[in-house]
Amino acid sequence: MVSRDDPVMMALLRPGVSGGYPQPAQWHRSKARTAMTVSPPDAATISEIIEMALSDHVSFAMISAQHGLGPDQVKALMRAHLKPGSYRAWRKRVRMFSDRREVYK
Repeated sequence: MVSRDDPVMMALLRPGVSGGYPQPAQWHRSKARTAMTVSPPDAATISEIIEMALSDHVSFAMISAQHGLGPDQVKALMRAHLKPGSYRAWRKRVRMFSDRREVYK
């Protein structure tokens, strides 16, 4: 059973399609994500991940090494916990830096 509190799993579900179950192309991704996540992070851990992601000096590889989250999971967490405009500004800044530098986030 999927918890409605899990934004990553809820993003994978499409309401109205196959009763809300993940589509076959998404099954592999959803299994990989649930296998990596042992328990939901507490508020302090979420805050630390957001702080690291917002920093221009911390890469996705460093976040992955410390917390075990991949880039897509960090983006989903940021989307779930930031205001829409803040999320868009963060993504724009990360894309801008990644275009200028070969190794960035």
